[in-house]
Amino acid sequence: MKSNIKKELITYLKIIVAGVVIAVLLNKFVIINADITSESMKNTLQKGDKLIGFRLAYLFSEPERGDVIIFRYPDDEETLLVKRIIGLPGEMVIIEDGKVYINGSEEPLYEPYVLGTPTGDFGPYLIPAGCYFVLGDNRNNSKDSRYWHNTYVTEKQIVAKPLFGYYKGFKIIE
Repeated sequence: MKSNIKKELITYLKIIVAGVVIAVLLNKFVIINADITSESMKNTLQKGDKLIGFRLAYLFSEPERGDVIIFRYPDDEETLLVKRIIGLPGEMVIIEDGKVYINGSEEPLYEPYVLGTPTGDFGPYLIPAGCYFVLGDNRNNSKDSRYWHNTYVTEKQIVAKPLFGYYKGFKIIE
């Protein structure tokens, strides 16, 4: 009788240990949980939202303009931030009267996700190879590539692409 209970306890313990190992490996190599701690991505993401990001999103493809990314802040890599990619490697970005122009285009970038009417003139920024220029969707309330000491996010600093947000309502991140 005691032998059966002991075997059953060992079986349960193996299941629990296997579950913990799988959860740790998934969190370390496949997914990441991130918090939105500012208003910089409003209305796409709200302060207090939580995100699940996919660490392998850029394993077989390159980040694209418009992607929301989770990355290590270039001025303090211990801090994770969430912003939108605006400029790609090799491009020139100029912001005039709050509107973004890529490579001297006459037409500003179409950005339906931007909150309000952005203001200000910034740039030009010539984005180095392997780097990205990022901005918050709430441009008038975002500390982003325009203000950082280390202006660009490198490929290595990109941690994940958000899959969905939760906590204040489930939403797919686009």
